[in-house]
Amino acid sequence: MQYEATTPKEYFALLDDDWRKEKLLIVRGFIMEYAPELEEGIQYKMLCYRSGSTNVFSLNAQKSYVSLYVGDIEKIKNAQELLTGFNYGKGCIRIKKSVDLHHSKLEDFIKNAIDTWKSGGDISC
Repeated sequence: MQYEATTPKEYFALLDDDWRKEKLLIVRGFIMEYAPELEEGIQYKMLCYRSGSTNVFSLNAQKSYVSLYVGDIEKIKNAQELLTGFNYGKGCIRIKKSVDLHHSKLEDFIKNAIDTWKSGGDISC
Protein backbone atom coordinates (compact mmCIF):
# COMPACT_ATOMS: atom_id res chain seq x y z
CA MET A 1 0.00 0.00 0.00
CA GLN A 2 1.10 3.54 -0.54
CA TYR A 3 0.66 6.25 2.03
CA GLU A 4 0.59 9.92 1.08
CA ALA A 5 2.90 11.03 3.88
CA THR A 6 5.85 13.39 3.77
CA THR A 7 7.15 12.68 7.27
CA PRO A 8 7.38 9.55 9.44
CA LYS A 9 4.95 11.17 11.90
CA GLU A 10 2.36 11.54 9.12
CA TYR A 11 3.03 7.98 7.97
CA PHE A 12 2.31 6.55 11.43
CA ALA A 13 -0.83 8.67 11.72
CA LEU A 14 -2.13 7.24 8.42
CA LEU A 15 -1.68 3.60 9.48
CA ASP A 16 -4.68 1.69 10.77
CA ASP A 17 -4.35 0.67 14.41
CA ASP A 18 -4.04 -3.05 13.70
CA TRP A 19 -1.50 -5.87 13.73
CA ARG A 20 0.43 -4.35 10.81
CA LYS A 21 1.15 -1.16 12.75
CA GLU A 22 2.18 -3.26 15.75
CA LYS A 23 4.62 -5.37 13.68
CA LEU A 24 5.96 -2.33 11.85
CA LEU A 25 6.70 -0.55 15.14
CA ILE A 26 8.51 -3.63 16.48
CA VAL A 27 10.74 -3.82 13.38
CA ARG A 28 11.30 -0.06 13.54
CA GLY A 29 12.39 -0.52 17.17
CA PHE A 30 14.96 -3.15 16.15
CA ILE A 31 16.40 -0.79 13.53
CA MET A 32 16.51 2.19 15.88
CA GLU A 33 18.07 0.14 18.67
CA TYR A 34 21.04 -1.02 16.60
CA ALA A 35 21.45 2.03 14.38
CA PRO A 36 20.10 5.14 16.12
CA GLU A 37 22.30 7.23 13.83
CA LEU A 38 20.17 6.35 10.80
CA GLU A 39 17.88 9.14 9.67
CA GLU A 40 14.24 8.11 9.44
CA GLY A 41 12.40 9.60 6.50
CA ILE A 42 10.00 8.90 3.65
CA GLN A 43 11.11 7.65 0.25
CA TYR A 44 8.92 5.99 -2.39
CA LYS A 45 5.91 6.52 -0.07
CA MET A 46 7.35 4.30 2.68
CA LEU A 47 9.60 4.65 5.70
CA CYS A 48 13.30 4.67 4.94
CA TYR A 49 16.35 4.52 7.17
CA ARG A 50 19.42 6.10 5.67
CA SER A 51 22.81 7.58 6.26
CA GLY A 52 23.55 10.40 3.87
CA SER A 53 22.54 9.12 0.46
CA THR A 54 22.77 5.45 1.48
CA ASN A 55 19.44 3.79 2.12
CA VAL A 56 19.97 0.90 4.57
CA PHE A 57 16.36 -0.22 5.15
CA SER A 58 12.85 0.60 3.98
CA LEU A 59 9.71 -0.44 5.82
CA ASN A 60 6.08 -0.45 4.72
CA ALA A 61 2.71 -1.79 5.79
CA GLN A 62 1.09 -3.70 2.93
CA LYS A 63 -2.46 -5.10 2.85
CA SER A 64 -1.61 -8.53 4.25
CA TYR A 65 1.97 -8.17 5.52
CA VAL A 66 4.66 -5.73 6.57
CA SER A 67 7.58 -5.49 4.20
CA LEU A 68 11.17 -4.88 5.27
CA TYR A 69 13.47 -4.03 2.39
CA VAL A 70 17.20 -4.55 2.67
CA GLY A 71 19.37 -4.40 -0.46
CA ASP A 72 20.47 -8.01 -0.98
CA ILE A 73 19.47 -10.43 1.76
CA GLU A 74 22.07 -13.01 0.73
CA LYS A 75 24.87 -10.55 1.55
CA ILE A 76 23.93 -10.76 5.24
CA LYS A 77 25.73 -13.42 7.30
CA ASN A 78 23.49 -16.41 8.20
CA ALA A 79 20.50 -14.87 6.39
CA GLN A 80 18.80 -18.16 5.52
CA GLU A 81 19.06 -19.44 9.09
CA LEU A 82 17.92 -16.16 10.63
CA LEU A 83 14.96 -15.82 8.29
CA THR A 84 13.57 -19.33 8.79
CA GLY A 85 9.79 -19.08 8.84
CA PHE A 86 9.70 -15.85 6.83
CA ASN A 87 8.61 -15.41 3.25
CA TYR A 88 11.35 -13.42 1.54
CA GLY A 89 12.85 -12.64 -1.83
CA LYS A 90 16.12 -11.10 -2.94
CA GLY A 91 15.64 -7.89 -0.98
CA CYS A 92 12.24 -8.02 0.71
CA ILE A 93 11.16 -9.81 3.87
CA ARG A 94 7.39 -10.20 4.18
CA ILE A 95 6.22 -10.27 7.78
CA LYS A 96 2.79 -11.86 8.12
CA LYS A 97 0.30 -11.57 10.95
CA SER A 98 1.12 -15.05 12.31
CA VAL A 99 4.84 -14.31 12.86
CA ASP A 100 5.85 -13.71 16.48
CA LEU A 101 8.69 -11.24 16.02
CA HIS A 102 9.91 -11.60 19.60
CA HIS A 103 10.45 -15.34 19.08
CA SER A 104 11.96 -15.06 15.62
CA LYS A 105 15.50 -14.25 14.59
CA LEU A 106 14.57 -11.13 12.63
CA GLU A 107 16.18 -8.91 15.25
CA ASP A 108 19.46 -10.84 14.80
CA PHE A 109 19.16 -10.49 11.02
CA ILE A 110 18.69 -6.72 11.34
CA LYS A 111 21.65 -6.51 13.73
CA ASN A 112 23.82 -8.50 11.28
CA ALA A 113 22.77 -6.24 8.40
CA ILE A 114 23.62 -3.13 10.42
CA ASP A 115 26.95 -4.59 11.57
CA THR A 116 27.82 -5.43 7.95
CA TRP A 117 26.88 -1.92 6.82
CA LYS A 118 28.77 -0.24 9.70
CA SER A 119 31.91 -2.23 8.91
CA GLY A 120 31.84 -0.99 5.32
CA GLY A 121 30.28 -4.10 3.82
CA ASP A 122 28.08 -3.79 0.76
CA ILE A 123 24.51 -4.88 1.45
CA SER A 124 22.98 -3.10 -1.55
CA CYS A 125 21.25 -4.93 -4.37
